[in-house]
Amino acid sequence: MDHAIATNRDARAVHQTMSCYGKGRKDMLKTFARLTGMAAIVSCLGVGCSNTMSHHTMSHQMTSTPTATASRTAGAMAVATPAAELRTGLNALLSEHVILAAAATGAALDGRSVEFQAAAGALDANSMDLAKAIGSVYGPDAEQAFLPLWRKHIGFAVDYTQGVATQDRAKQDKAVADLVQYTQDFGAFLSSANPNLPKHVVANLVKAHVLTLKEVIDAQAAKDPVKAYTALRMAASHMQMIADPLAGAIVKQFPVKFAGAPNSSAASLQSTLNMTLREHVYLAAAATGAALGGRTAEFQAAAGALDANSIDLAKAIGTVYGAGAEQAFLPLWRKHIGFVVDYTVGIATKDNAKQDKAVADLVQYTQDFGAFLSSANPHLPKDVVANLVKTHVLTLKEVIDAQASGDVAQAYMALRHAADHMAMIANPLADAIAKQFPAHYAI
Repeated sequence: MDHAIATNRDARAVHQTMSCYGKGRKDMLKTFARLTGMAAIVSCLGVGCSNTMSHHTMSHQMTSTPTATASRTAGAMAVATPAAELRTGLNALLSEHVILAAAATGAALDGRSVEFQAAAGALDANSMDLAKAIGSVYGPDAEQAFLPLWRKHIGFAVDYTQGVATQDRAKQDKAVADLVQYTQDFGAFLSSANPNLPKHVVANLVKAHVLTLKEVIDAQAAKDPVKAYTALRMAASHMQMIADPLAGAIVKQFPVKFAGAPNSSAASLQSTLNMTLREHVYLAAAATGAALGGRTAEFQAAAGALDANSIDLAKAIGTVYGAGAEQAFLPLWRKHIGFVVDYTVGIATKDNAKQDKAVADLVQYTQDFGAFLSSANPHLPKDVVANLVKTHVLTLKEVIDAQASGDVAQAYMALRHAADHMAMIANPLADAIAKQFPAHYAI
């Protein structure tokens, strides 16, 4: 009886949060229905949803400035070390840089100027967070010197994008030359701050970052979204080649401040889970944004990349618990993606029964997912996991609500928040696994 009451209460809370998602237009709804396999119900659509969208308000969302240290996205862990949190935080910020940069260039090349401005704003917020992370290690002078230097290569990337868009070969060539010189300047900057970071090594790593991001831009300009999303995942993943050595060099330089081993197996697990779960949020939002914007080819490419991320996450679980767990995890994880789509289609078509079923499915899913992880690991209480996953569902839904209402600035703010929340799942999971298998995941 108590469980039923709690379940109904959760359902009402989720239903209230997932109220109508904005000023839908009939053509947008048709596109979204087609993309989600619901074309049969399009004929009964009205002009659109009402505009009484409600946003779920969380105590730490949007009203507070994110802590912009290297551990901004690393939640508390019993077995984590400052070195591991440093590594996780740097990886989070640097991979986010790539994803937001690609969102900005993609919008620019597609002529979506309002979205470009919003994505560029989120990208600059990421730059400021990264500068503050450097400042937390080397002081305010380093922070003030880092920010304009880091922004430079973003400007050069924009120059290259403009050159590609206008087929201006001279502008492209100049941007490439500027970027090559930038790698030397950035290498010199970090090398001067930390003797464990040789200039030429840093320069080569940053050059690889520039080249992988260029591949994304080229694919976007060529209107090849499948190649663009494949290149995007590679470019974001490559940032680990910068973040990990940077974290290692800082730990070596300041072993007291950043105690622990940044390259330990436990630290690697924490970083991997954080990066994979954060990527899930970004790709999910890319897919819903493209679907709501009627960009069919991009939606399909983003959805494909999202499923590849799901497969990677299942494999990560499989490396810990075996092939059986991997095979059980994947369809369970995929379910919650489908339920959010079901609810959105229900709202779009004013199908109350479909909405109610989707809400019930989402509430039950959080319990099922909590039970799955709890059965595998005694350090993961079912209710704790369920609540964390429920928050994930709600924060992602806020992104979709903002996208549907056309509030792109709010969408990108909500997106960064939703991605940050994934640390609240990744870190306890890494912590519990390290406790369960201490011989395999040394601190």
